[in-house]
This record gives sequence, C-alpha cells and structure tokens, in this order.
Amino acid sequence: MPCRARLFLQFCKRGTEEGAVPVAWDEFRLVQAIADRGALAPAAAHLGINPSTAFRRLAAVEAELGAPLFERHRSGYVPTPAGEAMAAAAARMEEEVARFDREVADRAQTPSGLLRVTAAATLVTDFLMPILGRFRARYRQVQIELVTSEEALNLSRRDADVALRATHDPPPNLVGRRLGTIAWAVYGPAREDADGETDGGDADWVSPSEAVAGGLFARFVAARAGPERIALRLNSVQGLCEAIVEGVGIGPLPCYRGDRLASLRRLSGPEPELAGSLWLLTHPDLRHAARVRAFMDHVAAEVAPLRPVLEGRQGDDPSGRVTARLEALPGTPS
Repeated sequence: MPCRARLFLQFCKRGTEEGAVPVAWDEFRLVQAIADRGALAPAAAHLGINPSTAFRRLAAVEAELGAPLFERHRSGYVPTPAGEAMAAAAARMEEEVARFDREVADRAQTPSGLLRVTAAATLVTDFLMPILGRFRARYRQVQIELVTSEEALNLSRRDADVALRATHDPPPNLVGRRLGTIAWAVYGPAREDADGETDGGDADWVSPSEAVAGGLFARFVAARAGPERIALRLNSVQGLCEAIVEGVGIGPLPCYRGDRLASLRRLSGPEPELAGSLWLLTHPDLRHAARVRAFMDHVAAEVAPLRPVLEGRQGDDPSGRVTARLEALPGTPS
C-alpha cells in the first residue's frame, strides 16, 4: 500500500471500557488476509511475514479485543462475527484509500511516476519485455514496476495499474482493449528421431495440470492421450516449452513462442478450443491518468503488427518485420 495510504490509516480506533485504544491498520490487514484465505500460512505469505509472526499478532489482537476473531478447525480458520466485522471494515478502508490514490494519480497530466504492470510469466519473458524497453526509451519519466503473477491481481486495490491478461472473460469492473487472439498448437522437438504423432500413436505428452486455466489444457491432452502417456504434468504454463524441447513429450504451446524456436516443430494447426483473447486492462478511475493512457496506447500500437504471430499464422510475415521486432526476446534463434 502507498506510503500516503499508511499515513492516512496509520491507526483505527475502537471503543473499550478503558477508552479509545489504537488498533494498527496492519492488524486489520492481517485479519482480512486470514478471512480471505482461510488459513494462516497463505495469509502470511500474502503479507510477506512468517506464519509464526502472523500467529503471534493474531493472538495479541484477540487478547486486546477480549474476543476470538476466528474459530480454528482442521479445515482452516473460520471468522467469528467479530472477525467478519473486522475483515469487512478493513475491506472498506482499503477501498477508500485505493480510491483516493486513483484520484490523485489521475490528476497528473504528463506521463511520469510509478506504473505497476502485471502479466503472466510467459507473457513477460516471451512477449512483453521488448515492448517495455521501447516504452521506457520514449517515456523516461515513468518508472515501471513489473509484477509477474499467474493470479489475477486486484486492480481496484492498486495491486497493479495495468494488467496484460489472456482471458475470454475480463472482469466487468475493469476497462481496456482486446489486443488480439493467442493461438495454441501442439509442438514437439525438432530432432528427426522425435515422435510426431498428435492423435493416437505412441507419443508421450506434457500437460498443464487441472489447476491451470480451469483444466482447459488438461482436458485437451486427456482427450488425445491416456494417463499412462502423460509423462509430465506442471502446475503452470512455465516449463512446458523446455520440457518439449528436451524430449519429455509433445504438448500444447502458444504459437508466438513455439513458432519462433528452431528447436521445436509444430505438429498441428492452431487448436480453436485452446485459443484465448489477449486483453490490456485498467481500473476506470485510472484510464485517463497520463502514464496509464500512454502505456496502453503504446502497447496497442506495438501489438498490432504482431497479430499474425499471436494468431499462429505461419508465413504471414514475408518481409520479416514481425520477426525483427521479436528478436530481442530471450531464446530466439539467430
């Protein structure tokens, strides 16, 4: 949370028999994090503290209040009525401070200051970094904080200012632009002794697990290979490409990555059921902020000529212009 927000909500007051006792804003955040996640460990990880520290702080708050905030069960922490009230108060205060931050940020006319951008790791390493480099060269007064996350961060709470997301269903509380379609196809290693069959045959597969994209990729692979032929499952898209290059198995990859690697060969056309939309999103209160508007315009202009690559249209770049714009990406063969 920004420094001005911490100053604004440094203490929250509660009434007791002894008088007004200050309860630090961080304790409200702790209770909210535990209530949202149902357990100490993930709440502590979210706040960047140790679980033992979270345990001690929660015990201290409950002792001060003289009432339990959570019921402890084997399945996790369930808030009591007092815990629900405290978590709800934290959410309201956080939203008010976030709204204040957005209003202040919106008043700047020249692109400057800190810009928080979030994207999945695969989009960062394979797609976004050259675009960020050219944006920074053009807008020297903007400092970028890049948050790599597979989770959709909360833009309403200023976890990020702009999100680059592959999704069919962007959140209704955000505004933005659809940049194009991300095509996926099946790839295998390029070496001659690799098994190239994609439907039946004896090829082993690598697959994202059910936890990724609601099981979309896992269902796609399961329809083409029995469990005994799935050599590797990953709980993220990260690592898929490396596993295929090393010959662990064949598997789905976004075409913008698979098509540019000489160590891979495409074994299918773009698979319609795996295609996703690429969105550039921000909060409505921030869309007119100079740095946000400049970034969104810049990214949209940069992505427009890359659509053939995103959509897996091989051979649609005879001039080599699109390939040249991707040469700065890590792993691109010379």
